[in-house]
Amino acid sequence: MFGLTIPSIPFLPFLSGGRTQVVADPIVLSRDQVDEIGRELDELRERTVASLGAEDREYIYRIIKTQRGLEVAGRGLLFLGFFPPAWVAGVASLSVSKILDNMEIGHNVMHGQYDWMREPSLNSRTFEWDTVCPSDQWRHSHNYMHHTYTNIVGKDRDIGYGILRMDPAQKWHPYYLGNPVYATVLMLLFEWGVMFHDAEVERIVSRERNWRDLVPLAKGWWRKVRRQVVKDYVAFPLLSGPMFVPTLVGNATANLVRNVWTFSIIFCGHFPSGVQSFSKDETVNETRGEWYVRQMLGSANISGTPLFHIMSGNLSHQIEHHLFPDLPAHRYPELAPQVRALCEKHGLPYNTGGLFAQVSSVWKKIFRFALPPALVPPEPETTVLIDRSPSPERSSETAGTLARDNA
Repeated sequence: MFGLTIPSIPFLPFLSGGRTQVVADPIVLSRDQVDEIGRELDELRERTVASLGAEDREYIYRIIKTQRGLEVAGRGLLFLGFFPPAWVAGVASLSVSKILDNMEIGHNVMHGQYDWMREPSLNSRTFEWDTVCPSDQWRHSHNYMHHTYTNIVGKDRDIGYGILRMDPAQKWHPYYLGNPVYATVLMLLFEWGVMFHDAEVERIVSRERNWRDLVPLAKGWWRKVRRQVVKDYVAFPLLSGPMFVPTLVGNATANLVRNVWTFSIIFCGHFPSGVQSFSKDETVNETRGEWYVRQMLGSANISGTPLFHIMSGNLSHQIEHHLFPDLPAHRYPELAPQVRALCEKHGLPYNTGGLFAQVSSVWKKIFRFALPPALVPPEPETTVLIDRSPSPERSSETAGTLARDNA
């Protein structure tokens, strides 16, 4: 048996990892239940794949057309930056364009969600997006590392991005008193934080990694950053002539808006109250069903309107995204009720809430984990227990195999 913790009440105290926690009666999943969860989610995925077709093709083309139209409109309006309403409208249009490019197009295309179309411009291996992070480095740090080792402390570097303490399993250090400051800087410069993610700077500081290892990464950074900086901060401002400064500021503002929005959506899907982390030992040789359970417990959704879901790249359905990262994200809203029903059937939590509630929960955690554990009162927690005893029927499929299938 192994345990995964989730907040709940009523509770009683127990010791774990040297710290006192408060836990409720555990939710127990038998091996048969876990296998059933795996089979049902496999079947759901297979039905969805079989139904992909013209509507999905038209959807992504429509989103791309909208994104390009907004970019043209935004850049055009910035040429009229001497007129304040035109500048504001230009920044708004360009901001939405960059958000769509980053989330509903770039993120999803690079997950291979549209590879089945055999459209060269939507090929996950060659697609490049409007951000400073080279797509090949992002595919490694995100598609492989994060989606294979989702919320496994010590393996998934998205837990804190190497600079934040976001989980009690991360040992506290006085450095983490700056957690809120680091998080704010990361939010404002999020595309740059994503770019440096594969560098594993904290390992270089601790001398676990050599500076020379960064040379191949740095070459990719230089090529991509040069293009992005020239486009947004040199070429278009120069083309606007006397409107150079308003255009420069407008482009910088649009990038800032995109960074803040992307950070908020991503952190709300991974770090609000109730989202779980796991140890390496708990996840050794996972079966397909166990991998699915980890994805459901290690993610959170954000409720909202259809337009909100589009603007989030449908990562407002982070649970469904972690289960099916290579399915077109606009399908997640139709899959969500089925996933939620499966959770309810087996007594598992389905973490969802409004944007304000999830954002507030994330920032509460950022401040909470900045403090020494002795100063932070324990939160109510319960345990999900999964029977992992050996069995002839036990699948040998591991999390890595499954994630590679879905990446």
